[in-house]
Amino acid sequence: MSKKQDSFYFQNFIDCADYSCKAAHLLKDTMSHFDVDHLPERQAQMHELEHAADMKKHELINMLVKSFITPIDREDILQVSQNLDNLTDKIEDVLIRLYYNCVRSIRPDALDMAGVVIRCCEDVQKMMNEFADFRHSKVLHEHIIRINTMEEEADRLYIDCMHRLHDTCTDPLEIIAWREIYTYLEKCADACEHVADVVESAVMKNT
Repeated sequence: MSKKQDSFYFQNFIDCADYSCKAAHLLKDTMSHFDVDHLPERQAQMHELEHAADMKKHELINMLVKSFITPIDREDILQVSQNLDNLTDKIEDVLIRLYYNCVRSIRPDALDMAGVVIRCCEDVQKMMNEFADFRHSKVLHEHIIRINTMEEEADRLYIDCMHRLHDTCTDPLEIIAWREIYTYLEKCADACEHVADVVESAVMKNT
């Protein structure tokens, strides 16, 4: 396995993490400047990012099928790729639910959750930039810990948001809609943690 082929996998991870970050920022910007009339346009932009991330995943799978030797276990490469793809999918899922639940305005605490998702994605991105040098990196493990900590923060926010929703909202349809949206925002943070967990496992196996 040449160094060029080695670097292909790690660069692919970086590219996919970049798409997740762009998707998270697009989601937060859409929610911060919410306009129902612009939602279809934002959905189209989000789907372009999700599709580009899918293409990166397919490129990686095509390379993996042809490779005899890989820099880390094939199963770990595939799992990291799938989890990164799932992260971008989950971010798109939030925007889809804002649309089909006919949301007319954004609850302020949802913006707090979206902010955590952005910070999680940015640390996933930083973690991926360190991944290729996992045997020598002094900060890779710090990113993994931060992602796990932020996922716990998202869990706490989720519980508070759900409590506030049921305590203050009287419209059952609005409650149903926001329960789903909060749940998918929390799933975005979960997806970041899943990426970090697989990276941590791969590092443990190979050091």
